[in-house]
Formats: sequence, C-alpha cells, structure tokens
Amino acid sequence: MNPKLLFWVPAALRMGLILAGVGVLWFMFGATSALVVATLAMAVLVFIQLGYLYQLSDWLDDPQSAKLPDGWGAWTNIFSRLYKLRRDDEKNQAELTEWLARFRQAMHLLPDGVVIMDDVLFLEWCNPAAEQHLGLTHERDKGMRVTNLVRSPDFMDYIILGRYDQPLTLSFRERKLIVHIIPFENRRQILVTHDATETERIEEMRRDFIANASHELRTPLTVIVGFLEIAASEDLDAATRAAHLKLMTEQGHRMQHLIEDMLTLSRLESVDYPMRPERVDIVKLMGQVQRDARALSAGKHEITMDVSGPDVMGSTEELHSAFGNLASNAVRYTPAGGKIHLSWAEGPAGIKFKVEDTGIGISPEHISRLTERFYRVDKSRSRETQGTGLGLAIVKHVLLRHGGTLQIKSEAGKGSSFIVCLPKTAIVPRQPELQLG
Repeated sequence: MNPKLLFWVPAALRMGLILAGVGVLWFMFGATSALVVATLAMAVLVFIQLGYLYQLSDWLDDPQSAKLPDGWGAWTNIFSRLYKLRRDDEKNQAELTEWLARFRQAMHLLPDGVVIMDDVLFLEWCNPAAEQHLGLTHERDKGMRVTNLVRSPDFMDYIILGRYDQPLTLSFRERKLIVHIIPFENRRQILVTHDATETERIEEMRRDFIANASHELRTPLTVIVGFLEIAASEDLDAATRAAHLKLMTEQGHRMQHLIEDMLTLSRLESVDYPMRPERVDIVKLMGQVQRDARALSAGKHEITMDVSGPDVMGSTEELHSAFGNLASNAVRYTPAGGKIHLSWAEGPAGIKFKVEDTGIGISPEHISRLTERFYRVDKSRSRETQGTGLGLAIVKHVLLRHGGTLQIKSEAGKGSSFIVCLPKTAIVPRQPELQLG
C-alpha cells in the first residue's frame, strides 16, 4: 500500500470516530456536553503527540542510549522506520570500521611505503614501510611538510619539476628507493616508495657472476687455444709437445671443475630440484671426506678425524659436496707440514661438523664475504691452489637446504675453523634396544 495512504487513512478513521462520538453525545446530552468531550478528546490527542515528539527529540539527542517507544497510530510507522534506519546505520558503521581496519592492516603489511599528503605536501598519514624508508614518524611528523623531512636534492628537484609520470630513483639512508608521486582527489597526493636495494644487490651479483665466470673460463681457454695454435704452426719435439699437452689437460680440468661447480650451484638454487631426505651414514661419509682430503694433500699434511655423533636425515650427495669443499679448502690453504682435523659431534643445539687447520688464516674484513661467488681473499694464491671460487657458495646453499648454518673463526697466520651446525631435527632417532627376556 502507498505510504501516504498508510498515514492518512488511520488518521481519517480516528477523526471520523471522534466526530461520530461527539454527534451521539450532542444528540443525547446536548451541545455543551458534546463540546466538552470533544475538547477533552483533542487535548488528549495533542498531549499524546507532544509526548511522542518529546521522546523523538530525546532519542535524536542520544540515539545510542535512548530507546524508541513502540508508538501509536502513525507514530508506529515513524518509529519503526527510524529504528530500521538506525539498525542499517549501525551495520554500515560496523562494515566501515571493519573495512578501515583491514585497509590499515594491509597498508601496515605492504612492503612498499605509502605517504598521503595534501596539495602543499604536508604529511597526513604514512605506513610503517614509509617510516622505515624515509625516516618518518607518523605521530611526530604529521602536519609537517614532507620536503622538510626528506632532505635530498634529487627529491626536491623531482617535486619542483612536477614530472610525476616517471618515477624517481633515489639514494637515501643507504637505500636505493624508487619514488613515485600520484595525485588523487583535488587536494591530496600519494607518495609511494619501493625499496630496490635488494634487487640492485642481486643485479650487481648477477653482473659480477657473469664477469667472473667469463674471466675464469677465458684464462684456461686462452692457454689451450694458444698451445693449439703453436702446435699447428710449428714442429714441436716430443718433450715440448708433452709439456704443452700436460698444461692443456690441467687447464681443461680446471674448466671442467668450474662448470661442474656452476651446475651444482644452479641445481641447489632451483625450485625444480627439491631435496629428497635420506638417512646419511655419517661414518661412511666422513671416511670418504678424509680420503679425498688425503688424496689432495698427497701426504703433505697431517689429517685426523673424530666421529662421535649420530646419523642425520639429508642428502648424502649434497653434504658430501659441502664437507668436501671445506676439507679441500683446508688442504689448499694450509702449508705443507700443517695439521687438519675433521670432527663430527652432537652438542646442545644440534650436530656440528668442524674443520680446523693450522693454515694461513683469514683477516676479519674478509670473513663476511667468503660465501660470495668467486670471492677470493688472495687471487694469486687461489690460482696456485686451483680453486674455483665457488666452494663456499655451494656450502652455503647446501646448508640452507638442510636448515643449517656456517660459522667461520679465523685469524691471519693462525689457522681457521669452519663449523657447520645442523639442527636437532635432522638427527635420526635412535632405535630402542630390544630386551630379551
């Protein structure tokens, strides 16, 4: 039914009933009695309307605490609609509050910085990433001009020129930031910052890797090609030819080892090459590592071993590669007559594989970079020892796949200790012994 009819029809019926009652009283008791009753009836109606108006006014002053009455007549519909509006408003407010909470949570978790500014660059809001990137504090810096907070000539030029269609690459607070300003609404702008420091570092590592790999491969190739050209253009005696073939074979093996290490690193980093854990026979593995080290040493070092820890779950091939690299490095960088000790033992935090040597040692400034690809403390000595420069990088990636860590303790001229720590979760549980009754 039409809402207007819902309002007017009951009101007309009530007025009609009052008039009918007054007419009956007029007929039965005369005009005076009818007018008195009519006046009292109108006064009651007015009083009721005023009462409902007062309650409505009281509710409008405090909709949360005051309660709407049930109403009578047209007021029933009015109060019902007001109650529905209030309920819808509370529902909308709850949804808005939930949405704002989700928005703030998303902005707080966003890795990119977001700064909201007005048209004259005064700070209105920023998320934690922006605080970290630009050194801002929302509570302290709100209402301050962003150009006074981010003191960078490049940033000032970007603001002055106003060419916001292209982002700005900014070096700020030892970070490489990609900054972009996006105007929105009429009087606000959004400043977005993206931390590209890690991306830049990875790109630099990629460039260094390509350059170093090219250099490492070019050197033996140059030797091999040079000797082949000599052999093709000159008649060499048997001794010279044999010496050249020996050098070419050595350089060929060097290239082979380098390519094998590069392929190993690529395989360890590949998500398509998951580790398939197996029980690693530690006694057998450590024996093989010791034999390989002694073969490389050719009797020039005293190599001892101590195995007292349990077996672990992991990749035998990968752990052999990691342990073998550490042992071979100890052989290469320990002068003849030196001592190398290999050990495997269980400790409070897990299992430790340790390689200790009495070699040339490493200066403190080099230790943090030893696991970088092709990083060499002494490049000339590395060429003498035939190292590829990838051994410790392989160790690092093997340990990442096994949940382990590498600790390096060394002092120049006093030897080194390389300690592999594997978690307790890698230990193979000991089988309970059967008791025969």
